[in-house]
Amino acid sequence: MELQTYRYHGHSMSDPGVSYRTREEIQEVRSKSDPISMLKERMLSHNMASVEEFKEIDIEIRKQVEDATQFATSDPEPPLEELCNHIFSNNPLLEVRGTNPWSKLKSVS
Repeated sequence: MELQTYRYHGHSMSDPGVSYRTREEIQEVRSKSDPISMLKERMLSHNMASVEEFKEIDIEIRKQVEDATQFATSDPEPPLEELCNHIFSNNPLLEVRGTNPWSKLKSVS
């Protein structure tokens, strides 16, 4: 499976993303191959959803993003002693049955 993506924005705040490509290029890619727009158009053309349903979805998504943004900007920072709480790391040792990880493998070729 091959998936191709296109970044509409620069890498960071200091990279507007238009020094190495034109705004026209970005708009052309967005208008011709944006996967969300393409899916929306296919769903509309096959009567899988209506324009009104997409408007309702868009309103709900914007509300969720606004609520999350409000929570993130108004929530106080945790105390310094709690910064490392709730960090999960799952790095199990690589085990291969019948081998010793400290011994060198011999070539059988």
